[in-house]
Amino acid sequence: MYERIASNVRKTWMLILVFVAFVLAIGWFFGEFLDIGWWGLTGAVVFAIAMTWGSYFASDRIALAMSRAQPADPVRHAQLHNIVEGLCLAAGMPKPRVYIVEDQAPNAFATGRNPEHAAIAVTTGLMDKLSRDELEGVLAHELSHVKNRDTLVMTIAVTLVGVIVLLADWMLRAMWWGGGGRGRDRGGLGAPLALIGLLLLILSPIIAQLLQFAISRQREFLADADGVFLTRHPDGLIGALEKLRADQTVVRSASRATAHLWIESPIARHAHEGHSRTGKQGAWLNRLFDTHPPLETRIEALRSSALSGSLPAPAGPGGPPPPPPP
Repeated sequence: MYERIASNVRKTWMLILVFVAFVLAIGWFFGEFLDIGWWGLTGAVVFAIAMTWGSYFASDRIALAMSRAQPADPVRHAQLHNIVEGLCLAAGMPKPRVYIVEDQAPNAFATGRNPEHAAIAVTTGLMDKLSRDELEGVLAHELSHVKNRDTLVMTIAVTLVGVIVLLADWMLRAMWWGGGGRGRDRGGLGAPLALIGLLLLILSPIIAQLLQFAISRQREFLADADGVFLTRHPDGLIGALEKLRADQTVVRSASRATAHLWIESPIARHAHEGHSRTGKQGAWLNRLFDTHPPLETRIEALRSSALSGSLPAPAGPGGPPPPPPP
C-alpha cells in the first residue's frame, strides 16, 4: 500500500515536470517566432508555476464543478452516507465529502489531493440501478483510489492536460492570425522554425493526454482489487461492473477532461464493445486513447483472482504500521 502511495507521488511530480517542460517549450517557440525574445519564455514560466500551484489546490473543486456535482443531503441520501462511513472506518481513513450528480447513467468518481481533502461523487442512476452490495463495491473502488493517492495524480491531470490543450490552441491561433515577426526575416530558417513549432503545438496535448490515459488505465485494476478486499465481497463489484457494461446511457455532464476520473468512461462507453466480445478488445490505437481498460477484462480479472485466492490482503487498520514521517 505504502509503495503504491509513494509511486503515485512520484508520478504526480513526473506529470508536473512534463507539463512544465511542454509549457516552457511552447513559450520559447512563441517568443522566437513572434520576435519577442525571452518574454515568451518568461511568460511561460509564470504561467506554468501559477497553473501547477492552482491545479494542486483547486483541481478537485474544478472536477466537481465540471461534473455539476452537488453535496449529498445527509437525510435524503442517508444510505449513501452510511455506506461511505462504514467503508472509511474499515479502511482507517477519514470520510471524504459526498456528492450527487443528477444523471440517469450509472457512474461514480473520486477526486482530491489526499484523503483529508477528498470527495466522492455518484450519479443518481448508480443509486437507482445498483443493489446495496453493488453500490458498496463501487464506493469501495473509489475510496481505494483516494487511499492510494490515485486521485492526486488523476485530478491534477484534469487541470494540467486541459491547460496544455488551451495553451496550444492559443498559440496556433496567434501563429495563424499574427504571423511571425523574426521568422519572416530569417530566410531559410523561418520555415523550419515554424514547422518545429507547429509540430510541438500539435503533439504536446496528444502526448499529455496519452500520459493521463496510461496512468488512469493502470490504476483501475488495482482499485478494483483493493475495493474487493475492503468489502470482502467480490460479487458486489463484479455485479456493478456487469450492470455498467450492460447500460447504454452516458453521463451528460461529463467531458473528456474528466473522463479518466470515473469508474468507467462516461463518454461513448460502448464504442469498442464489439471488439471485446470477440476477444480482440479493439485495435491497439483505440486502446491507446482509452481512459479505462475494457469492462470485460476487469470483470474477468476479478473473477479469476477471487477463484484463485491470489489477491493480496489490503493494508488496513490491522495491517503494518505506517512509515515514520520524514
